[in-house]
Amino acid sequence: MNIVLGVSGGIAAYKAAALLRLLKESGHDVTVIPTEAALKFVGEATWEALSGHPVASGVFADVHDVRHVRLGREADLVAVVPATADLLARAAVGRADDLLTSTLLTATCPVVFAPAMHTEMWQHAATRANTATLRERGAHVVEPDSGRLTGADTGPGRLPEPESLFALLKGFLTSPAKDLVGRRVLVTAGGTREAIDPVRFIGNHSSGRQGIALAASAAARGAEVTLIAAHVDAALPAGIEVHRVGTTGQLFDATVKAARGCDAAVLAAAPADFRPKEASDRKLKREGDVDLALASTPDIAAAVGERKEKGQILVVFAAETHDGPEHAQAKRVRKGANLVVLNDVSGGAVFGASENSVTIFDERGEVDTLVRTSKESVADAVWDAVAARLPAGGLD
Repeated sequence: MNIVLGVSGGIAAYKAAALLRLLKESGHDVTVIPTEAALKFVGEATWEALSGHPVASGVFADVHDVRHVRLGREADLVAVVPATADLLARAAVGRADDLLTSTLLTATCPVVFAPAMHTEMWQHAATRANTATLRERGAHVVEPDSGRLTGADTGPGRLPEPESLFALLKGFLTSPAKDLVGRRVLVTAGGTREAIDPVRFIGNHSSGRQGIALAASAAARGAEVTLIAAHVDAALPAGIEVHRVGTTGQLFDATVKAARGCDAAVLAAAPADFRPKEASDRKLKREGDVDLALASTPDIAAAVGERKEKGQILVVFAAETHDGPEHAQAKRVRKGANLVVLNDVSGGAVFGASENSVTIFDERGEVDTLVRTSKESVADAVWDAVAARLPAGGLD
């Protein structure tokens, strides 16, 4: 993919260098367009060395090549990281006084702004109005993190970490559709853990990567996304509402609550099906065998299915090692789901991997099959199936 990485003049520009490396390592061709102010924070040589392309900030560089038009037209994605208050203002009013703002005016691909600034600037009415204008025009403006800013200041306005931005951008690189605009969706991800004692637990091998890809893809397609994340081993997408949980009981409570009023719920988390009936409050000593009595944990998918509202789409996952289609379809019926995504986890091959092999079923049978493809592509296939079934105008 051809990516334009715009960098405006904020102290967080150094994080864009780390994001650039992640994009390049994933095989994308990245052209960096810094503003003049950005070059005071990170120099031209750094951007050229990391991207492998010459860098310019003004429209009079390589005039014969008409770069201010060509870059925007040829890009598959334009991401501005960080986007200062000044850059957001200039983009909102359509200024074209440097190479970056000119490129923004010619871009026909998805455009993502990742703001970074002091809290007062982010919360100022002018910045909020400019942000709203850009969103109305179809740009995706990431909500900044809250945390340590320049100096001793803390508050909203911090640029998300490069790994989180990368997780979000991957959704835009695989999800050109905007068919979830105005929809509220819920995604769950990761594995839960049930304590045996203060240091041991019952859990599973889930990495949460498929659920994270589903959340990023939904955001890229325009949805308002709530992600409930249990234990995951990958960065969570930036700019998405995230709730962290640890146990199956916590996941149950958070999921049932968040599913109310959602247009679609995709339950990709892997809850532990059993928990110790009694967890020790002290570490168990290695003094012979331990008899561990287990109890079932609450059935999250069934609870969401029982409470499903008219027009709401429910998607469940079935990780199977044998007799997959039969088990998956039976699970879809038991849980009251519209769709079930079957993945073969024989040998643990998909856990923590970047690829997945799945088959999507509805009440009539097989909808789609993907073999050894990226988890981002799987996420898009799931949302394709969901979008095709969503009622016009939202829930009744």
